[in-house]
Amino acid sequence: MIMVSEQLGQVTAHMRAIVQDAYGDAGVLRHERIGRPEVADNEVLVRVHAAGLDRGTWHLMTGKPYLMRIAGLGFRGPKDRVPGRDLAGTVEAIGSAVTRFAVGDEVYGVGRGSFAEYAVAVEGKLAHKPVSLSFEQAAVVPISAGTALQALTDHGRIETGQQVLVIGASGGVGSYAVQLAKAFGAEVTGVASTAKLDLVRSLGADRVLDYTRDDYAGGSHHYDLILDIAGNPKLSRLRRALTPKGTAVLVGGEDGSNLTGGMNRSLRALLLSPFVGQRLAWFVAKERASDLERLTNLIETGQVTPSIDRTYPLDRVPDAMRHLASGQVRGKAVITI
Repeated sequence: MIMVSEQLGQVTAHMRAIVQDAYGDAGVLRHERIGRPEVADNEVLVRVHAAGLDRGTWHLMTGKPYLMRIAGLGFRGPKDRVPGRDLAGTVEAIGSAVTRFAVGDEVYGVGRGSFAEYAVAVEGKLAHKPVSLSFEQAAVVPISAGTALQALTDHGRIETGQQVLVIGASGGVGSYAVQLAKAFGAEVTGVASTAKLDLVRSLGADRVLDYTRDDYAGGSHHYDLILDIAGNPKLSRLRRALTPKGTAVLVGGEDGSNLTGGMNRSLRALLLSPFVGQRLAWFVAKERASDLERLTNLIETGQVTPSIDRTYPLDRVPDAMRHLASGQVRGKAVITI
């Protein structure tokens, strides 16, 4: 095994990367050559072959909501100059305390600065890449699929035979939530825009609703579990669509203020939940290898398949960010390096 101490010549070498020194729209991103990152004892240096794009990376680029900056991500500009978190690639070097990986292993997971030729990841946020997936497919799994998995199992407590509603079923998290809910034995209804209903059907949804004309809270159906992904319906509306003992999990919210984003509604849900028969939950997803390993099993058995909309080379990350911000991405977008 090659340790970091034996790789000093490589670690100090240069690499291509996307960098930003201030918060803003995609115009703040630049394609440059910078030094390779250094690796701590419990970290892995990954030669990145592909990187996924998720909504959280957009928030880190813009610095909104502003509470993120107060939370320690950098007040005037991002602490990490290189954006990107999802990655898939090959292990280039390992820290002295790393035991689960060796140089040359193909891995996927969550790292720091994946919009670059090399990125660093904590050992506990990586897993071996599913053999059946390309690097591009694997790179779009970790954050979105991991969030969907935790929403359904840890917080939604999904059970076989339940009626599950996925609001935002055509997006990154939603496209995995539909497939995972089906894999867990639920009957799934997906909500999406008119142009994306075909995608949601292809993911295995039993019913699809067009949010421009169909009312999921109209009273014709009630759901045991609702995943509200990056929407902003009123809590009363979600509760009307639930069964008397149903659960609604708020996975995101994009329409709040610049200061708090969707957190106001999430906090109201947590405060209301103890006083009503229905359970209202909100969470911040964890990044952990155990979820990746569980997802690998579901991927290898054909129950979950990444849905990639577009692929962009590294120097076109700004274009990929603009496409993501437009809301037109079907499933996931991926960066190839």
